[in-house]
Amino acid sequence: MSLRLRALFILTACLLGCDAKVRLASYYGDHMVLQKSPARAVLWGYGPEGAHVTVSLSGPIQLRTSPVTVTKGIWRVTLDPVEPGGPYMLMVSSESNTITLKDVLFGDIWVCGGQSNMQFQTSRVFNASSELALAPKYPHVRPFQAALNVSETELPDLVQVQIPWSVPTAGVMSEFSAVCWLFGRYLYDVLKYPIGLVESCWGGTPVEAWSSSRALQQCKLDRMIGGPRNDSILWNSMIHPLLNMTIYGAIWYQGEANTDYHPNQYNCSFPAMIDDWRMAFHQGSGGQTDPDFPFGFVQLSTCTKNSTSEKYPDIRWHQTADTGFVPNSRMKKTFMAVALDLPDESSPYGTIHPRDKQDVAYRLMLGARAVAYNQTDVLFLGPFPKEIQPLQNSIEIVYDQEVSVTQSEDIYEICCSTTRAACSLHSSWVPAPILSWALASVRISTASCQGSAVAGLRYAWQNWPCDFKACPVYSINKVLPAPPFIFYYPQGNN
Repeated sequence: MSLRLRALFILTACLLGCDAKVRLASYYGDHMVLQKSPARAVLWGYGPEGAHVTVSLSGPIQLRTSPVTVTKGIWRVTLDPVEPGGPYMLMVSSESNTITLKDVLFGDIWVCGGQSNMQFQTSRVFNASSELALAPKYPHVRPFQAALNVSETELPDLVQVQIPWSVPTAGVMSEFSAVCWLFGRYLYDVLKYPIGLVESCWGGTPVEAWSSSRALQQCKLDRMIGGPRNDSILWNSMIHPLLNMTIYGAIWYQGEANTDYHPNQYNCSFPAMIDDWRMAFHQGSGGQTDPDFPFGFVQLSTCTKNSTSEKYPDIRWHQTADTGFVPNSRMKKTFMAVALDLPDESSPYGTIHPRDKQDVAYRLMLGARAVAYNQTDVLFLGPFPKEIQPLQNSIEIVYDQEVSVTQSEDIYEICCSTTRAACSLHSSWVPAPILSWALASVRISTASCQGSAVAGLRYAWQNWPCDFKACPVYSINKVLPAPPFIFYYPQGNN
């Protein structure tokens, strides 16, 4: 029997009530984190038809739900709001049996999705032994990991769990997503209450695999066939089963696979996936997950040094819906960690997998503080142009914040043409050296155009634009790199 048929057989059997006993869905267990107030956590599972199920909570507060009836093999309970903290004992009772879960916490649940750079394990990062040694010091940051499985149809529950809810240890965290774990750890340092981390990702997969058919139709994408790259095949098996869970937000690290698959549609497919996840998690949780829950992502890092291909810079741009920054009008309540200044030329896992996930997670955490938790005065995105002023033989870029600048001859480029169409050719772009800078502006030379018109301007439009933490423009505290941008003049300017 194939894996898919076996999974469907197991799920169908459970829908009919395995062993005539009440059971919980796959992602509930000892040590779990449930979403705190003001949202209400959802619990569900399987049982014999007509059985009555009651859920009770004992710990800092006592709580007991009214009985619900198993219908079509499924029961479902929505708890009253619970303040962050714990531990609690949770009991699920019916006429046939009682299930007791221990050491349950309430906090914020973050889903961590994407491809291999999200899947990249903590045991592989720089200073891995030091990072893993810290795991036991964060007992309230709990990991959960879905196993890798595919399905051609939407499944109600996970086929398999790779890491059940656990109290973090070096052994457990060595196999868990580094970006997910570090993000949760850094977030806990700020929030000081439990964080639940749900890892569901798979290396080498495009955004289409994680998108429902609804989302794909928004972008008029052709259906793809071929293993875990199949359209919707991971949405079906690794996201759809989680929809009943009340969550607080999601972080995402993906895009490399789309540099060669539907790259020009990523400015549609990625925002459409975010919109669809928000709608689906909101509906699946009975309205408990916010319909615009915060969604953070990592803008692609680097892959190939000295490459002239524009595939990576194009995807980076499309990750922002061709805006250059988030949140924006198309991608509301999103936040982004810029990572193009974190290359790793000697990574034993290939240059596509940089080992510095600490800075990635820290930048994501800053975005979460500002966008997800509405903390004011938290700078989370590097300098972005607010005004571009053509001058005599130069251009002045005025940024939205104070900048830290180092000299560069080629990080800025200009397109020498009277038409934007000509800028589609790589050869039309020439270096524009930095001439000078001020507190919040940079002036670049247009002399390379030798008096002809300038049709466009771009920054860091390369696969590998700089060495480690050595891009020319940063925030004034030198923590956040300026994101890449491309700008076209309505007509050529001298």
